[in-house]
Amino acid sequence: MTSDVTLTGAANSASKTQAQSVKLAEDFNQFLTLLTTQLQNQDPLNPMDSSEFTNQLVQFSQVEQSINTNQKLDDMLALQLGSLSTVALGYVGMDVTYTSTEMNWDGTNPVSINYALEKNAAVLKANVYDESGKLVRSMDAPKAAGGQKTSWDGKDNNGNVMEAGTYTIKIEAADNDQKPISVSTAVSGHVRGIEAQDGVIFLLIGERAVALNNVIQAVNPPAAEDAASDTPPEGPA
Repeated sequence: MTSDVTLTGAANSASKTQAQSVKLAEDFNQFLTLLTTQLQNQDPLNPMDSSEFTNQLVQFSQVEQSINTNQKLDDMLALQLGSLSTVALGYVGMDVTYTSTEMNWDGTNPVSINYALEKNAAVLKANVYDESGKLVRSMDAPKAAGGQKTSWDGKDNNGNVMEAGTYTIKIEAADNDQKPISVSTAVSGHVRGIEAQDGVIFLLIGERAVALNNVIQAVNPPAAEDAASDTPPEGPA
């Protein structure tokens, strides 16, 4: 489920709250001016009923409290979204696994494909399609129920290396009665940056923009882990 809270929405909400605060201050100043004028020109023998402007003062106070509450909520949303941006930046440079059937082939590294079967399959194929919908590779993969894993090396059925880009993986499985089996799929990729689209923060994986809530695993790439293990400990020479 995608949250309706976005950077754009939070900014618009804060702007509206600020405008409401300014408008209330203007209305209150006008009210005080009118009230002062009325008091100055009232008939001493028939003074104004104070209950009416007392009620108006109470209403102004209630509106002001509501605006103050909105301002506090706006501040909380800004902090939350700022934290979300910080979290997203932490994924940059990492290899992540995310729920999707669309995957990025970088032209070099095999793409890991994770999937889960609700029951054992009699027939199963992992089919890779290009952006035009053309089938480029059909592979055998494990058929047992539960979580399974395979990979695509970026080659087509003839052994030719495909161009880097976005491809779609479809795990097509059926049982002994030739009835389709439900499959959930997750793929992997390297995060090169983050991006805001319509106020929502995404991870950039190749040319793909992946929502944060689709990420289910993140690890340092093997090269980064090897470099960390080769770094000598700090200490006296």
